[in-house]
Amino acid sequence: MTSGNGGNGADMIDWDLAVATANRLVRPGPDVGRDEARAVVAELRAHAKTSEGHVRAFTGLDSGDNNTPVLVVDRPGWARANVQGFRHVLRPLLDKVEERREAMPGGGALGTVGGKVTGLELGTLLAFLSSRVLGQYETFAPQAPGATGRGPGRLLLVAPNIVQVERELEVDPHDFRLWVCLHEETHRTQFTAVPWLRDHLEQEIHGFLTQTEVDPSAVMGRLRDAVQAFVGARKAGAGADGERDGGSIVELVQTPEQREILGRITAVMSLLEGHADFVMDGVGPQVIPTVGHIREKFAERRAQGSGRLDLALRKLLGMDAKLRQYRDGERFVREVVGRVGMEGFNRVWTSPNTLPTKAEVAEPGTWVDRVHGKASTSGTGDGASDPE
Repeated sequence: MTSGNGGNGADMIDWDLAVATANRLVRPGPDVGRDEARAVVAELRAHAKTSEGHVRAFTGLDSGDNNTPVLVVDRPGWARANVQGFRHVLRPLLDKVEERREAMPGGGALGTVGGKVTGLELGTLLAFLSSRVLGQYETFAPQAPGATGRGPGRLLLVAPNIVQVERELEVDPHDFRLWVCLHEETHRTQFTAVPWLRDHLEQEIHGFLTQTEVDPSAVMGRLRDAVQAFVGARKAGAGADGERDGGSIVELVQTPEQREILGRITAVMSLLEGHADFVMDGVGPQVIPTVGHIREKFAERRAQGSGRLDLALRKLLGMDAKLRQYRDGERFVREVVGRVGMEGFNRVWTSPNTLPTKAEVAEPGTWVDRVHGKASTSGTGDGASDPE
């Protein structure tokens, strides 16, 4: 991996240091012998292939010749892959910061120091997350070494984490591995069967990043205002339910334009995550004998976290919002499918205009009324499955 910011001097983020830091801080995985590790990798690859047919049959989405790669990785491998993705998706923000830095006296030296600090921070974050992620469809995977721009997506399955969780939950390992693959394969199908989706999501993220305020005084002003509002809300008794307590650190310094974009991104992510959960649980009873037990145990794990520090970090990083995305998005998909069937639900993939808004995710009937008309509530429930 090479350093440099398009030939314009030191990177705003020292990517090599981020990888090195993640490798140094990553926790060791569960104790797995060589033969068992090989068997786990082989089974995950086989389940990923099998899941493709199950997801296609259940959803009605045709991903064509889906040749995006499936990589079974360890924790350092997941961290390295995500560093590569960050380099691509953060480019608009880094270019903006680079322009401001070049106009500052001594900006080059300041950028070098800042890049080291940010590299350490990113590596530390990735080390923390690398022990928690079971799988990921890497939407913004880079091109092959030496190439530029965005490459095809790829599916990552983090083998040590899957083994660790199946042991902690005391569930059938073969069933659990297939269950995880069904969720991640649904994400791969979403992006391969809906060609415009990846470009749309990337444009939204780039729009969010280009709105980022790089003037420190402006950022600090919004931070002070947000903290004051947060303290005032706490004194008034708001936020006891965890839904209104000021959000994550990232949310505190957003511009109004960013909040608007983030609302759209949140709606899309809720749809994608909820759809994956819905498919996973809908297919599950047909092919996974212990799916009910797995779902119950995994839902408890999602809700509880692993300790006080874990809960604090989840809140700080906005990961609690992701948990709500699973819940709210799955309810949206379930209710829409219940009203207009799977074919009617699949109109969500027609264009960006048919994606649900954040308000529609919360009130699925309003999406049905907008896209299908108020009389279109067949209640057929094609492919519906209530995981509860």
